[in-house]
Amino acid sequence: MSGPAAEETGAVLRRTPQQARSKARLARVLKAAERVLTAEGVPALTTTRVAAEAGVSVGSLYQYLPDRDAIIDALAATYFAQLEAVMEEFVRSAATERWSDPVGVLIDTYAGLYRTEQGFRALWFGSGLTDRTRAADREHKRRMADGVCRVLLALGIAGDIEGLGHACHAAVLAADALAQEAFRCDAEGDAALLEEAKVMLRAYLTALAGRHGRRDGDAVGTGPLDGPVPGAAGRPE
Repeated sequence: MSGPAAEETGAVLRRTPQQARSKARLARVLKAAERVLTAEGVPALTTTRVAAEAGVSVGSLYQYLPDRDAIIDALAATYFAQLEAVMEEFVRSAATERWSDPVGVLIDTYAGLYRTEQGFRALWFGSGLTDRTRAADREHKRRMADGVCRVLLALGIAGDIEGLGHACHAAVLAADALAQEAFRCDAEGDAALLEEAKVMLRAYLTALAGRHGRRDGDAVGTGPLDGPVPGAAGRPE
């Protein structure tokens, strides 16, 4: 991920910037907030501290982000948007790619983001999430689940049957909980736990494919959710 982008936070800002100069200033503020968050943690995310880091006046920052909660909400919104953009990349690629291990590709990619995005980890593990951010996270997970559904459909692993979305949502919730635990105390992620997450999700999604009409003709347990094949493609380009 490239860092917080001002245009991804419009729904949570006190005021949405319209001019290019104002958008650039807000982007600078958000990047400054991310630096403060990474280095000093959630308690340091005050308007005074972030304004000083960004080199802007408190009054200028206050136009968009009036308090710590607003800063947290805005940062979270950018992270959600970036995670969802990666999922959209998978959806597009699934129309033409045939991965030997879709579960492995997804988990490895998102684990890579956890490793590189210190701000995301600092926010999520810093016990400073607001009620608004928690609500936004629930909606974010539903959008991620929708992306997983579309990947399964594009790969021909499951049919478009009622209940598929609910099952994909359950898969996303489980994967997210395991990923957070894997990275909570280890910035590189607990490799063994991540591997167990893959095993669990392969089994669940294989069963899901059986319940929801896999369209590729494979029997459950012998198709593209059973694990990697040597020489298989990785993350979509």
